[in-house]
This record gives sequence, structure tokens and C-alpha cells, in this order.
Amino acid sequence: MKQLHIFLAFFRVGIFGYGGGPSSIPLVYNEVVKKYKWMDDDQFGDILALGNALPGPIATKMAGYIGYRVGGVAGMLNALLASILPTILLIIFLLTVLNKYKDETWVSGMTSAVVPVVAVMLATMTWSFIKNSAKSFLGWGWTIIFVIGSIIILEFLHIHPAILIAGLLMAALLKKDSADNKVKERQS
Repeated sequence: MKQLHIFLAFFRVGIFGYGGGPSSIPLVYNEVVKKYKWMDDDQFGDILALGNALPGPIATKMAGYIGYRVGGVAGMLNALLASILPTILLIIFLLTVLNKYKDETWVSGMTSAVVPVVAVMLATMTWSFIKNSAKSFLGWGWTIIFVIGSIIILEFLHIHPAILIAGLLMAALLKKDSADNKVKERQS
């Protein structure tokens, strides 16, 4: 019965949680904390914090961890399947319909309209990241230097974005280690 409840809980999240993490997190909370009482508010908050710290979609990370915690490996696989199954079915249905009507003007108009919307969404997200970086310890000066440097590396030197990200992560880790060593020296 527990596996059925895991499946139903995350299937409902998958069906109603359109819009990404912000729309699915309250649904997961309602299922996990309020309805089935598999954990309390503090435990859910810890899982949410951990899920936000890791790369990838938050709904599947939370489903996998909570499913594992409640039902072991079978619960993890069950929760993951339940959370992605509605999306898979919807994509198959929509792609079948779009493929059937691909020569219609309304379909080509709809697909053409998606490109500027995605561009605006990405630009908004990028601006948000830049503002957050400027507010952090970097400040506007270093943020502008990193943005310009990244544009040069990506657009003019044609370096793969993964290499840039890996380099920045390594630099951040090395800088953190040197900062930690300076703090230890001062404390000695």
C-alpha cells in the first residue's frame, strides 16, 4: 500500500505541477507533510534546501529522495516514474498532434512565437543572476568583468560553456581555500 501512496502522491505532483519547481514544491509539501505525514516541516525544509543546492529539476530530486526515504530503492524508482510519467505522456500526445498538423499555419505560427518568449525568459533569468552576483561579495566591478570575459570566451574564442563553468568553479574553490587558510592564520 505504501508504494501505491508514493506513486499517487508524486503522480498528482507531476500532473498539477506545471511551471517548474515553484509550482511543484507546494504540491510536494502538501502530499508529503500534510496528507501522508511522511516527514515534518523541518525535514521537508532540509530536503528542499538540499534539492536546491544540486543541479537539475527540483521535483525529480525531491521525488527520488523522498521516495527512497519512505520506500527504499523501489520507492525511489516509483516516485521518479510517477513524477515524470505525466510529462512523458503529455509530450507524446502533443508531439503526435503537432506532427499531424505540422503543415498548418497555426502550428508554424505557434512554434515561431515560442522563440522570442524563450529568449525573453532567458534574458530575464540572466539579468537576475547578474543582479544577484553584483549584490554578493563580488560587487558590480567583478560581475561586469566576469560577464564580459564570459562573452569573449564563449562567443569569440568558442570555448565550450562546460569548460568555462568548470574553470569558474575551480577558481571559486581555490579562492575559498585560500580565504579559509588566511582566516586560520589570523586565528593562530
